[in-house]
Order: sequence, then structure tokens, then C-alpha cells
Amino acid sequence: MEYRHLGASGFKVPVLSFGTGTFGGKGEFFQAWGETDVSEARQLVDICLDAGVTMFDTADIYSRGSSESILGEALKGRRDKVIISTKATFRFDADDPNSVGSSRFHLINAVNDALKRLQTDYIDLFQLHGFDAKTPVEETLSTLDDLVRAGKIRYTGVSNFSGWHLQKSLDVADRHGYPRYVANQTYYSLIGRDYEWELMPLGLDQGVGAVIWSPLGWGRLTGKIRRGQPLPESSRLHKTADVGPPVPDEYLYRVVDALDAIAEETGKTVPQIALNWLLQRPTVATVLIGARNEEQLRQNLGAVGWNLTAEQVKRLDEASKVRPAYPYWHQEGFAERNPFPV
Repeated sequence: MEYRHLGASGFKVPVLSFGTGTFGGKGEFFQAWGETDVSEARQLVDICLDAGVTMFDTADIYSRGSSESILGEALKGRRDKVIISTKATFRFDADDPNSVGSSRFHLINAVNDALKRLQTDYIDLFQLHGFDAKTPVEETLSTLDDLVRAGKIRYTGVSNFSGWHLQKSLDVADRHGYPRYVANQTYYSLIGRDYEWELMPLGLDQGVGAVIWSPLGWGRLTGKIRRGQPLPESSRLHKTADVGPPVPDEYLYRVVDALDAIAEETGKTVPQIALNWLLQRPTVATVLIGARNEEQLRQNLGAVGWNLTAEQVKRLDEASKVRPAYPYWHQEGFAERNPFPV
């Protein structure tokens, strides 16, 4: 397994990490993702470790804490062999007005509760799950600084931030000497390339590594969706399609057609090709793969150990290209001064 530095830090992570959103299955939304219990989780963790996948990502809101709890049980006796990544910010307790956001009150409680559920003394990478515009950035960063100094957190990152959210936070961190965010857990896939417009150049400039979530486009690039065919009965898109980012049908089919053609050439599966494409993009430190069973996990693990050719990457780039929003389409016309990140 290849390891890469996480942003500008000295910390290395495997290029594939395991996302545990399928652990627990509490509530209709997460039940559609999966209902992995402790024994099943242990088996998946075993397979991951055998393949060199040592980073496991979760969040407090995944099945309302059950994902963290199940992961903690599955990792018993091997904490020193793994990297744990978790997140907090979104509302956890509907009855507690302070159980949300990135305030000092909530972050301290969220980290302490996560440590208990995960059965560990420290979190390797703690990320804000979203931006909290109602809490001063200075309050959030000073709290994270305290948690790092206390040894409860080792590295910090963000998720679902816009460019100015992230840059403002980095500027405040530099001004006060607080730990800089080294990770941006972001949505990015062949059918969701918005990350490239602003967050990727920012990541290159500021040393923030991308931790990719939903690399298969909200389940649309699993190889089960084809032009003129209904969704498979087992697809979670039946329950979650309206929640995920919208994707025009013709655009999706154009990308899948390109993936199918390259699958024939390489002997690889559609998901493996989609994941490998991501691993060749600038700033990408690790790609989160999820799986409800051993078969899905082993297929995703096949995305490493080989590379698409430059010509194949170009074909996928062209098939998945969309006109960006302003001012990015305008900047594309001045590539001499605003080149695509490399």
C-alpha cells in the first residue's frame, strides 16, 4: 500500500482508507448505507489491515454514535496499528441547544464522547464536519489548539468547507500560532469535479491534503448503472438519491460509457478505474472506500497497484468535463496565468 503525506504535515496516510458510514445502520438514511455489526466490522478491519489499509474514518453523527462505537470494538487490541479519523460539528442531540456547531463547549464534549466510544486516548485526525458561521473562528481554533496540547487530537482538518471558510481559518491559525488544518475531507469523483475549481488550487497553495468521500459519486459509479436500465433493486440510490448531489442522466451515462470502454481495455472494474483516476489527481492524500460486505471491499482494494495511462486519464477527463461556475470558466480562458493544478 502506498502512503502519502497528509497535506504539508509530516504525517503519512495510506492512499486508500476505510469509511465506516455503513457501521450501525441506525435511522433510515444510514440503514440504506449498511447495517454492519461488530463481528462483521472486525472481519472488514482484518481484510483492510492485511491489505495495508490502516486508516479508518467515522463521525459522531454516523448512526448517532454507533459507527464510532462499533469501530472502537472492532479495533480492540490493535489501536497502535491503525489511524483513526473522526468528525463533529453537526447536531448530535436534538434536545440540547449546545450539541451542535464548533463552539468550545460542543467541541470539547464531542471529542471526549468520541474518545469514549472509540475506546482510545487520542484521535489521529479530527475534522470539523462543516463550517459553523455562528462561532468565531478564533474560538474554534483555540479550542482545537487546547485539545492538541492535551494530547486528545494529533492533527486537525475540515470537511464541506468552501474556499473562503478554509482560507480564513488558515489565516487565523497563522496569526495566532494555532495548528493549521492539514486535511480537507471533500466530495470528489468523476461525476462531481467541483473540488477542482477552488479547493484544489487552495490545497496546493496552502498544503491541505484531500481526503475524498463518496469517490464513486454517491453510488452511481459502482458499475451497476447503465444507459436504459433501471436501478438495481439493492441500490441505496432508491432511498438516498434525493439527498446526494444531482447528476444529469446523460452526463452520468457519458462517464459510465468511458469507464466501460477502459474496463474492457484494462480488465479492471468500473469502480476500480474511478478510484484509480482519483488517486492520480493533485492534492489527493487518501480516498475513503466503503463496503457493506467483503466482496465490495476486496473489489475496491483492487484500485491500487496499477495506474491508468495518460491517454486513459485524458479520455475520462474529457468525458466528465463540465462548464464550471463563474469566475472559474472565465479563468480557464487565461490558462497562461491560471493553469490547471498539477
